[in-house]
Amino acid sequence: MNKDYYKTLGISKDASKEDIKKAFRKLAHEHHPDKGGNAEKFKEVSEAYSTLSDDSKRAQYDTYGSAGPAGAGGGNPYGQGAGGFGGFDFSGFNGQGGESFEFDLGDIFGDFFGGGGSGRRKQKKGRDISVDMELSFHDSVFGVEKKIRLNKVSKCKECQGTGAKAGTQMQTCITCDGHGKVREAKRSMFGTFMTEKVCDTCGGAGKIPKEKCFVCSGKGTLKREEELSVKIPADIDDGETIRLTGGGEAIKDGTTGDLYIKIHVKEDSLFRKEGKNLVTELNVKLSEAVLGVKVILKTLDGEIELKVPDGAQFGEILRIKGKGVPIGDGRRGDLLIKINIKIPTKLSKQAKKVFEELKEEGI
Repeated sequence: MNKDYYKTLGISKDASKEDIKKAFRKLAHEHHPDKGGNAEKFKEVSEAYSTLSDDSKRAQYDTYGSAGPAGAGGGNPYGQGAGGFGGFDFSGFNGQGGESFEFDLGDIFGDFFGGGGSGRRKQKKGRDISVDMELSFHDSVFGVEKKIRLNKVSKCKECQGTGAKAGTQMQTCITCDGHGKVREAKRSMFGTFMTEKVCDTCGGAGKIPKEKCFVCSGKGTLKREEELSVKIPADIDDGETIRLTGGGEAIKDGTTGDLYIKIHVKEDSLFRKEGKNLVTELNVKLSEAVLGVKVILKTLDGEIELKVPDGAQFGEILRIKGKGVPIGDGRRGDLLIKINIKIPTKLSKQAKKVFEELKEEGI
C-alpha cells in the first residue's frame, strides 16, 4: 500500500528540511513510547522522517511513492524491508530472543534525555530574578539612578566562582575524563538508546578543583546580600520592565541570570504626560481671565512666572516650550497649561451691580 509520508507528518509537499524536522520533533515527542505514546504511530512518523529528510530518498518517493519504482526486483529504495527503514532497525522486535539494537538520533532525541549525539551542550544559566520598583512622577520623566539590595546567589568572591582554593590548580574530572559529558544507555521497547548528559561531578566543565574553596565549599557560589545600582532611563511609563543582564543569580560554570525590574509610577497631583508633552491645569479668577494676570506656576523644573494674557478663554492652552519630557540630544517636549476659569457663586451687592452694568453693555 502506498503511504502518504507528507500526511503522516502533517506537512505540505513543498516543505523545507527544517519544516520536516520540526514536524518530526513534535510528533516524536507526542508518540515516543518512553513518554507513554503510541509505538506504532512513532514507527510511522520515524519511517516518514527517514525518507523525507534524505534528499535522494525523497526524490524517489515523490516520483514512485512508498512502493518504490516498478521492476526494482522487489527491493525498496527506502530500506524499509525486513532489514528496517532508513537506519531505524526494528528487526529485534520479533519476540524471539529479546535482542536489542543501538542507534543515536543526535539532537532529535536530545530533548527527551537532556543530551544528544551531536556533542553540543547548552550553556547553563543562573536563575532570573524579578523585582518591583516604585518611582515618583518626576523621576519617571527625567530618569534616576536607584540602588536596590537583593539577597541572591552570587559568585564567590574568594575563588571568583571557580570553586577552587586560592592558589591551587584545577584537575581533570575523573568521572567524565575531562569531556564534561557522560554517555548513558537507556533501554526501551525499541532497544538501547545511547545518550549523553552533562557530568554531575564537574557540571560540564571537565575540571574539578584540586582543593575546594573554604568559603563556598567548592560550589563557586553562595547566597549573600548584594547592592546594585540601576539607571532608570528618562520617559519611562508605569508597567514597563527594565532588564539588567547579569543581575540575576549566579551559577558555577555558567552565565549569570538576568534581573527584571517592573516599574510602578506614582500619579502626580499636578502633571500628566501626553506623548512628549507635560500637561497641567491653571485656575484663574474671572477678572484675571478678562484683564490678564501674572502668576507663579509650579513646573517639574521649579517655579516660573507665567503671564496669562487678557481675554483668556476657558479651556485655552498656553504653551511653554522645552519644559516637557526629555526627547534626547538635549531636546524636550513642551509644557501645556490648560486654563480653567473660576466663576463666582456668590457676589456682593457692589459686584452684582458691576455685572449688571456689564450686562447692559453686552459683555
